[in-house]
Amino acid sequence: MLKMEKYGRNSYHTGKKEMEGQLSEQKALVDKLRKEQTLCDAELKQLLAVHEQPVLDYLYLNARQVQQLHYGNKVYVRGLIEFTNYCRNNCYYCGIRRENKNLQRYRLSDEQILSCAKEGYSLGFRTFVLQGGEDAAYTKEKLGNIIRQLKEQFPDCAVTLSFGEQDFETYQFWHDCGADRYLLRHETACQAHYRMLHPAEMSLSNRKNCLSQLKEIGYQTGSGFMIGSPGQTLDNLIEDLRYLKKLRPHMAGIGPFLPQHDTPFAKEAAGTLEMTLKLLAVLRLLFPKILLPATTALGSIHPKGREMGILAGANVIMPNLSPADVREKYMLYDHKAVTGDESAQNIKKLAVHIQETGYELCYERGDSLMTDTQSGDDNA
Repeated sequence: MLKMEKYGRNSYHTGKKEMEGQLSEQKALVDKLRKEQTLCDAELKQLLAVHEQPVLDYLYLNARQVQQLHYGNKVYVRGLIEFTNYCRNNCYYCGIRRENKNLQRYRLSDEQILSCAKEGYSLGFRTFVLQGGEDAAYTKEKLGNIIRQLKEQFPDCAVTLSFGEQDFETYQFWHDCGADRYLLRHETACQAHYRMLHPAEMSLSNRKNCLSQLKEIGYQTGSGFMIGSPGQTLDNLIEDLRYLKKLRPHMAGIGPFLPQHDTPFAKEAAGTLEMTLKLLAVLRLLFPKILLPATTALGSIHPKGREMGILAGANVIMPNLSPADVREKYMLYDHKAVTGDESAQNIKKLAVHIQETGYELCYERGDSLMTDTQSGDDNA
């Protein structure tokens, strides 16, 4: 009996030392990532597979420290205007896909869009994000005219577009009209995985080409990907990170995959909060000066998801300025947060929740500090 107890004690101490050694090794990966702003694929895979809370806390702490080094305690506010839920595409994961016959469609008029911006400006917003499905009703000239009016009426504001894949001429025209930024998530950088998520008429190479063109024209360019989408592996996520390393976007929008009941992926499992937070922190360490939104999807998967995202290195939020009667029609996924703190009209309540994290809402334009070379990311 005494021998068994002695053996048990020795086994306990051995196991404890092994665990401490493992945690130390994982924390060393965080240190290396922060210092070098890169890891090899095997190291990234090991870090993304971590579940131990002490390591995750250490990862988030380092991400916050790096974010604060470059942006202080500012969380930039963008006013989101979802101006159309018509879309020519048929992405398998998206609730506003072309073949969703159960969705009540809408388009905002020029006057409605400008009214949303006017309200947002009175609330303090200095960036407006025009987001919509790829709707042919908004021609190059029509959207260009809206952009010009926004810049004329609100000259101290940035205009961000999120309007999908277009040709070079159209992107250039909108930029000439005054658009400052463009958001176009690549969704997945793996060709085989892309084919699982999109119909045959859509092309990953074209999506990547669009992103390259946007940077060439001079937009502050945002890309990003879903987390936990059907068929996704850790190797896919690492390929996403490698692609972003090559692209060097000014912004990266990531969020959990959330199923929508009228899509082919209705029964698929959602992405997880933990993996989303891990990747936010990893992105902050990979790109110290990048702008990272705590997305609506993150706030939809957990009541405190947005605040947890900020504590993992995010520094942008996008409250909804769209008319109240259309917000529930822009349903990319089920259970999307469209009221409460996600509503721009509740900005004071949102400010209190952000302050509880130790950060402050910032209404400035909040341009990205990212450069096209890694040398500009030193001192992380």
